[in-house]
Order: sequence, then C-alpha cells, then structure tokens
Amino acid sequence: MSLASDKEANEENEFILSLPKERGFSSSPYLYLFQDFWCLPSRIQGVNNSQKHFHAKDNDVFLASFPKSGTTWLKALAFAIVNHQRFSSFDHHPLLSSNPHQLVSSLEFILSHDLHDQLLSLSNMSEPRVLGTHLPFSSLAESITKSSCKIIYICRNPFDTFVSLWEFVTKMKSVSSLEFTLEEAFENYCNGITVFGPWWRHMLGYWNESKTRPNKVLFLKYEDLKEDTVFHVKRIVEFLDSPIIQGGESSTVIENIVNLCRFEKMKDLEVNKSGYIDNIVEKKHFFRKGEIGDWINYFSPSMIEKLSKIVEEKLGGSGLSFKVHS
Repeated sequence: MSLASDKEANEENEFILSLPKERGFSSSPYLYLFQDFWCLPSRIQGVNNSQKHFHAKDNDVFLASFPKSGTTWLKALAFAIVNHQRFSSFDHHPLLSSNPHQLVSSLEFILSHDLHDQLLSLSNMSEPRVLGTHLPFSSLAESITKSSCKIIYICRNPFDTFVSLWEFVTKMKSVSSLEFTLEEAFENYCNGITVFGPWWRHMLGYWNESKTRPNKVLFLKYEDLKEDTVFHVKRIVEFLDSPIIQGGESSTVIENIVNLCRFEKMKDLEVNKSGYIDNIVEKKHFFRKGEIGDWINYFSPSMIEKLSKIVEEKLGGSGLSFKVHS
C-alpha cells in the first residue's frame, strides 16, 4: 500500500469514528449514522465513491430496495426483462446458472473497493446496465437522480421485513458472535437503527419521488407483486418501455419471465443451493419462504401493537399503507 493510500485509509477511519454510532444488528458490531441513515462502516467508502465518481447513463436501470423487501426477486425479473433480446431462450438463461445477485451488482458494494477497476468494469458493461442499490433516495448520486435513467423500488410490509431481516442476519457468517435477541433486534428496528434505516424514511423517499416523477420512479409493493405477478411484471415492462411490449407475443414472454423467476423454481436451482455471495452469505439464505404474513409466527401482542403504532405514526397521511395479513 502506498503512503497516499495509507493516508486516505487513515482519514477514512478517522471520519467513520467521528460519526454517531449504535450497536447494530448486522454484520458489524456498530452501525454509523451517515447522511441521515445507518450505514455499515464497510459501505461508507462505497457510498462516497458512488456519489463522487459514478456516472449514470440515460438507459441505466436501478433497482432500489430496503434490505429484505423482495430484492432478489426484483433483480431476477428486471434482469430477464432488460436482457430479453440478449437471452431470449428460457431453457439456457443466465438465471438458471447464476444467482440474481451475481447478475445484478449493488453499486455501493462494488465501489467500496478497487475503485478504478470497478469504474472501468462498469463503463464496459453491456447496455442497458442493470444495477442494484439499498441507498436511500437522498443519498443516490446526482447523476442517477438528474439523468433520464429509471429507478424501480420495491418495499414490503414492515412486519414481514423485520422477520426476513432477522432470519437473514442471524445466518450470516460474521454475525454468529453478536448476541442479539429477537426482542433487542426488534427494538433497534422500531427505532430505525438498521442497515440503511430508518426503514420508514427509506420507503417515503422513493414513495414521494414516485408521486412527483412517475416516469422516473416505479414504486412496487412485494405483496402486490406476489398477489398478481403478471400484472405487475407488465407494469415493469411498460415502465421500462421494453421492446417486449412491441412484440406480438408479449403476454407469452411475460408469462415465461414470471415462470423463470418463480420463488420455488429459483430456490430449487442447484446454483442457489450452495456457495456464497461475496463470501458472506450462503446463496440458499436468499430463498427462505417468500411468504406474506409469516411475521405472525414471531410477534407477541405487544410487538404487534408497538409496530402498528409506529407504522401509523411514520406513514400516516403519506398515502402509503400496507395490508397486515394475520
């Protein structure tokens, strides 16, 4: 490591240590309050790099989500839609041999290391580029918010989001030493102290933008996508102005994409049963249940009451609401 990069690393560490921190239910002992959201220390540099160095293209497609809100499914669907002309065969599709997170990278993750190489790799990607992000709307690079690129956001009932987050984080390799009970993790969640949280601010940022600029941001709910997948995949196809809609067999193509990306099908693929993503999470943990309403098996009456009040307090009056399946 050169003296210059040593100096930069020291300055970065000093900056992180200067931020407010809280004990975090995550892969790191602490989360740091950075740009009004709680961030892993390992992601702060990636966020800074994306804001300073990433240049969005007008035909880019960004898939935004709060963690554990349907990210994997959205990545699979959007990848299949955007790349339909490149990969029109559903019998030999990349999604049959690669995990969706390997096909659609998270911008703030890949830019957290090897900046020059990653920027070069991004500039050489086939277009349209499809990229993921968990960043709040307010922390997206200006080139993303001000260009003509499209953003698809997916969110999920806050009750199920918490359960999915709990199950996911407890299975990460680096978390085994962190002794968090379900109740402690729930308190953090209610206080907004989760990775990329508070979750309500995350949702509202994209929700409000989708109302102001519906041609820029498409807002989806996991529950709606689950209940009428074909209808909402068609919405994605139309939002992206995909060539699929010009085809005479658009309905058949959409149904084939829906079938290719079905939860049960992806879960049963060998590629999603073993191996790791980024050497942190086993691929199989991205496919747990995919159900609506599983939270009822985890929540006590007092937890239900507490989170219901927070949802009403934070989202009330915004027009954004969720059906609570119990």
